[in-house]
Amino acid sequence: MSTRIPVSATALTTCPYCGVGCGVQARLEDGRLVGVKGDTHHPANLGRLCVKGAALHETVGLEGRLLHPEMGGQRVDWDTALDAVAEGFARIIREHGPQAVAFYVSGQLLTEDYYVANKLMKGYIGAANIDTNSRLCMASAVVGYKRAFGMDAVPCSYEDLGLAELIVLVGSNTAWAHPVVFQRIEAAKRARPSLRVVVIDPRRTATCELADLHLALKPGTDAVLFNGLLAWLAATHAIDRAYIDAHTEGFDEALAAAREWTPVRVAEACELPLAEVLSFFSQYADTERVVTLYSQGVNQSSSGVDKSNAIINCHLACGRIGRPGMGPFSITGQPNAMGGREVGGLANQLAAHMDFAPEDVARVQRFWGSPTIARAPGLKAVDLFRAIGEGRVKAVWIMATNPVVSMPDADAVRQALAGCDLVVVSDILRDTDTTHLAHILLPATGWGEKDGTVTNSERRISRQRGFLNPPGEARHDWWIITEVARRMGFGAAFPYTRPTEIFREHAALSGFENGGRRAFDISALADISDAAYDALTPIQWPVRSFVEPMTGVTPPPWRGRDGERGMPGGPETSDSSVVSPSPLSPSAQESGGAWCGTPRLFTDGRFFTPSGRARLIPITPRPPVHVPSEGYPFVLNTGRVRDQWHTMTRTGKAARLLEHIDEPYCEIHPEDARRVGVAEGGMARLTSTTGWMLARVRVSTGQRPGSLFVPMHWNGQFATQARMGTLVAAVTDPLSGQPESKHAPVRIEPWVPAWQAVLFSRAAPDLDGVPYWVRVPVEGMTRYELAGAAPVPDWRTWLAASLPESGVRQEAGDPQGRDYHAVLWAEGRAIAALYVAPGRPAIDREAVARALREPPVDHAGRLALLAGRSPAGGGDGGRIVCSCFGVGETAIRQAIEAGCSTAEALGAALKCGTNCGSCIPELKALILAYRREAAA
Repeated sequence: MSTRIPVSATALTTCPYCGVGCGVQARLEDGRLVGVKGDTHHPANLGRLCVKGAALHETVGLEGRLLHPEMGGQRVDWDTALDAVAEGFARIIREHGPQAVAFYVSGQLLTEDYYVANKLMKGYIGAANIDTNSRLCMASAVVGYKRAFGMDAVPCSYEDLGLAELIVLVGSNTAWAHPVVFQRIEAAKRARPSLRVVVIDPRRTATCELADLHLALKPGTDAVLFNGLLAWLAATHAIDRAYIDAHTEGFDEALAAAREWTPVRVAEACELPLAEVLSFFSQYADTERVVTLYSQGVNQSSSGVDKSNAIINCHLACGRIGRPGMGPFSITGQPNAMGGREVGGLANQLAAHMDFAPEDVARVQRFWGSPTIARAPGLKAVDLFRAIGEGRVKAVWIMATNPVVSMPDADAVRQALAGCDLVVVSDILRDTDTTHLAHILLPATGWGEKDGTVTNSERRISRQRGFLNPPGEARHDWWIITEVARRMGFGAAFPYTRPTEIFREHAALSGFENGGRRAFDISALADISDAAYDALTPIQWPVRSFVEPMTGVTPPPWRGRDGERGMPGGPETSDSSVVSPSPLSPSAQESGGAWCGTPRLFTDGRFFTPSGRARLIPITPRPPVHVPSEGYPFVLNTGRVRDQWHTMTRTGKAARLLEHIDEPYCEIHPEDARRVGVAEGGMARLTSTTGWMLARVRVSTGQRPGSLFVPMHWNGQFATQARMGTLVAAVTDPLSGQPESKHAPVRIEPWVPAWQAVLFSRAAPDLDGVPYWVRVPVEGMTRYELAGAAPVPDWRTWLAASLPESGVRQEAGDPQGRDYHAVLWAEGRAIAALYVAPGRPAIDREAVARALREPPVDHAGRLALLAGRSPAGGGDGGRIVCSCFGVGETAIRQAIEAGCSTAEALGAALKCGTNCGSCIPELKALILAYRREAAA
């Protein structure tokens, strides 16, 4: 770590969750992280944080951390583990060649980690078999940009959202997946009511609460819709012919492919009302400043690249790119997916936005001075794990990701790793679905400990600073990779002792023999000093040197006539109360150096294609590879929920982040629910050709008939059978290799358990043989939602066998039946409580948890705990809507009935929605639902 951290300080860093890249102020006391808040000076979020970011300080505890290297389940020292990794990879390369080894990395890595991993695999092992979990997130957007612009270059900035007149959100539940971007749009709409928002999504999500128009199109028909839009723009003379002639190529061919898609045909194919299609087309045609923000609903498709280009085609045809308030904007899902794209972390990229053209290969090899280099693309994620299963790849090193949960056909991935000769996993957690299959475990540092850079969705490079000491023997990923490279004989090329050295090399490569031919160029930072790197403020690439004299009071470092400014700070200190100078501090302004960033690209109409013109791509819409059938009649959509992220390895540690949604669920339309015989709150089994899962049923009119939705997050540590990846077949886009995670044919049927139960326990129970359990951390203990297929002969016996602790049992009901309550007491405190019922136990879970934390001392209180209710009476507070303040749906409904008719009024009465704001769309939905009920 390059900056000395005072015991009590405020560290400026970057959030480790989605691709928004929010700045965070982390507050330390006595060397511990005690709180976080948004960095008001960071241009990505301007002080805002979502509920996940606001709970970061609750996720850095050492529970479950991997603290020491392990081999075969036994602790070893670092030298032994590193020697084993190096020797294992070297042996397999000698015996089977470099194509027999692979790295599978992650958008959780910092750019410096990514760079070293990519250099080792491609430049020194000599194979391109390094791919990333970002393949599952944004690979189709990358190829779409490259086909259109000649380079993977996002043209927009977040500030364009505030300047747009029309924002089109495609395949993005922005309110839940990118809440701070949603809040930015919401603020813009409040400030300018004329701003219109169109949401294109098969589901009615929380994002739709902001929409002026919601197009609930048939899943998979996005390319049809945007082909029809292109044809409409041409037919109504809304295209910019001068821009097309001067700056693009392929327009006639693209229009020819789109012309057949009349509004009537589009409405039929997309299963939309014609009036809605015409409204969208007209709004787009009549509005100059349009931003189209698209995400996984577009990317995670077997035709995701074509969908991306269908969107980009419309912007190019109107010349709506390279100017304020407009452009096609792909928003990424991970904090450093963009950084991985920069260094070449995808198997089909070489490095620094160079591919495998012979001149690029020769250029990178000259720069690295490497004895060998990969000369062709490697295996993309799905193909990589398939190759492991087939025995073609015999060693894999997995870093900071959990593919046994997140990959499609997840059971096949697990089987492949189980049969692999050598599996190395670097992670922060000891127990994940993937670490269980590792031969060698390497303890890595996590957020708050790592030190380096990340790049967000708008190309903004920010510092993620280390302000906590690494626990146990945890080491930085770049250090681990460097040590393995040295042991493989490549020490001269891997001399790194700190991340600054890696960043300087990465920056230098970006400008090496560039000459303006590549969009990614941060070579102005190639000579950055250690002190300037420590204090680097956020800046968007490409980056240029900025030579304006730095005297007196200067504008904020991210604004100014000439673009964006990023400035280094003052010298390293150990007594400052701020780890990095504020972007407005005198030390930052007077440091004597600065760089100029680039808020938006293609302002001059020049692109990175051989002709210098942008390409419009002819699009022929293709149906999904797998479609519903008699055996699998439903289309399964997957995605995120508001308070969780990826496979819950971090967010699952914060109890309040499981208050909003605490169980895996399946959302289904009421008509479909009646037809298949499932009901709200009941249980269902979902089955596909590749696997199955169990889930709680949620009935919603926001779900399209014929479609289902399940969250992507639950893993084997939080639920028995809820890995959605088991249901998704390994079907990919032929150009990007990105899996189709939004269109899996499945069937759904009732799963009727013999009993259901809720167990609260301070100690981990033995739940072996219980077919359905979900673990829900609560303060001071854990709650388990349970269900079983067969009757339990005696609950007393079951309880004694399941819990490691014993105590005095207080009980009610029939221990041989399906209606039984028990509380175990030891030394004056309740250590466990069990509630069994034929259906889902109707107890007040929060009241029970509160009573277990603060045991009742009187008889009435103990009876209330046994009954599973609050001593004060009243019913269940309902599901938590506001995680920041623990406000439940029942209290919100009561406040609405009492006259709170706006989200602001609810905030004043209950505080909900007044902190991070993530729950505001749901507050508005509850208000609207009440009005509809009252009107009916």
